[in-house]
Amino acid sequence: MTAVGCTIADYVELAEQLDDVSAVEHEQWITYRVAGRTYGYLWPRTSTLGLRQTIAEQEALVAERPGVFEKQFTSAGFGWVVVHLAGVERDELAELVFEAWRLTAPADVVEGRGERLPV
Repeated sequence: MTAVGCTIADYVELAEQLDDVSAVEHEQWITYRVAGRTYGYLWPRTSTLGLRQTIAEQEALVAERPGVFEKQFTSAGFGWVVVHLAGVERDELAELVFEAWRLTAPADVVEGRGERLPV
């Protein structure tokens, strides 16, 4: 079992295992996309991620562990959540990243990957 406390490198390793992912660097954050659609943001300065989730999952994560997860915003029926990397285990981060990717990727890309989580 992995100890609590992920790093930016953990996130990047997980993201790079997913299909059709690209990263666009900005001055203070990096945008992560699948097939040109944004599924996440990385803020290196604060070691946090913003990830697309369902609204129900956003609410559940924030209610369960408000020191690790924050409500970022809702848009187009999705709830974006801020993830403090130091507060999650790698297997949990893999699930969160995969879900954000799956909610964003085109159906054929998702179908091609199946249910294989990044490790």
